[in-house]
Amino acid sequence: MNIFEIFQMVGQNVWLYGGSFVLILSLLVFVHEWGHYIVARMCGVKVEAFSIGFGKEIFGINDKNGTRWKFSLIPLGGYVKLFGDTDPASAGSTDEVAEGEEKPRPMTEAERKQAFFAKPVWQRALVVVAGPAINYIFAIIILAGLFTFNGQPVTPPSAAAVVQGSSADASGFQPHDIVITIDGKKIHDFADVRREMMIALDTPRTFLVERDGERFEVEATPERVTVEDRFGFPHSKGVLGLISPRNAVDISNITNVDGVVFEKGDTAGIAAALRERLGRSFPITMPLGDEDQVLFVNPVAENNQSLGSEDDLEGNVLFLSNGAASDFAKFPVHVAFAEAVKESWVITRGTLEALGQMVVGTRSATELGGIIRIGALAGDMAQQGIIALILFTALLSINLGFINLLPIPLLDGGHLLFYFFEAVRGKPIPEQVQEYAFRAGFVFLIALMVFANLNDILQLFL
Repeated sequence: MNIFEIFQMVGQNVWLYGGSFVLILSLLVFVHEWGHYIVARMCGVKVEAFSIGFGKEIFGINDKNGTRWKFSLIPLGGYVKLFGDTDPASAGSTDEVAEGEEKPRPMTEAERKQAFFAKPVWQRALVVVAGPAINYIFAIIILAGLFTFNGQPVTPPSAAAVVQGSSADASGFQPHDIVITIDGKKIHDFADVRREMMIALDTPRTFLVERDGERFEVEATPERVTVEDRFGFPHSKGVLGLISPRNAVDISNITNVDGVVFEKGDTAGIAAALRERLGRSFPITMPLGDEDQVLFVNPVAENNQSLGSEDDLEGNVLFLSNGAASDFAKFPVHVAFAEAVKESWVITRGTLEALGQMVVGTRSATELGGIIRIGALAGDMAQQGIIALILFTALLSINLGFINLLPIPLLDGGHLLFYFFEAVRGKPIPEQVQEYAFRAGFVFLIALMVFANLNDILQLFL
């Protein structure tokens, strides 16, 4: 998709793309800042302002506790201003109070008890960690709700087919092999296999595989490929060459069955050739873009009884799996929460591994996306439906919580790092050291934001 097509698509759906992005971001910012707010109030800290957005205030109200709740002009974040802090980032503190135009005066003893900087280090740490923590809690609640009421898609970690010439083919995988573990990590779903390969890039992995009731290890190195989404944003991933059980084949697309060539559309001849080979392994060929793709398949007769039937809607479909392709499993509430916690951890681990790959250079830093990419994804999810949009919100909430825990000054993780050293030393880090660290953190974060957004712009135009 070129830049003009993107502008046309976004222009036609500006409220969908822009509205989805602003709505989701504002919701997650509110959740994050509410975590800081509620724990601060529980610790007896006065909250001066709660803002969705930065910059000039658009409108707001004061509550009975003296907190100004407001929406600000730039809807790309938000903050909670705690009493005693010199700025919303808690990068400094003051024991003076400025009232209107009057000259600042020293805090009274009662006011000092409400100041954030005067609280014990453990309470300050709780207030800071509450923001990222509630982002995770919010995501877990969303996922648990989906798993309870909508169900979680479950696809067996079994190979329905193997792509000829792929890493899986070279390593000896066969149709219906079941992946039990990858590098010792338990695999529950085919999505786990795909996710592990995406992160692995071209790093060798050890698979524990079950075939015909027997288990053995297979060493395989996925192929590293770079793909583009429909907006043209590239990302690298590892591809093994196993086909999910959820996939089936329209036999009218098959051009070759076990070496026998067929004219396109000869469904009767193709179906007859397939029926003769049900229950054993053989290759089929289908066009994939400008090339042909060869799959090794082993379709079972039980799942293909209608193959070739003109009276059955499934007569032209070759089912590759030897069992149920997939299902939606609805869980009791307690099991749904356990599954949601596990999914949140898997997403966090994958994000951490991807960032580590960028740091060491095995993954390109150009895959970092900014506002444009996030907005495009939000609009895309909105077009796919409410379930996709809810899942995207949970994913973004997890990433927002994770990023804020990174030990970078100005972020929550940076504050927690300072509080850790304060607890170990028994006294705060010198103010001058903190000031220099916060300045460096500010420069780093601005540079990172500029880099990520330039990535988006350049990849759209180049």
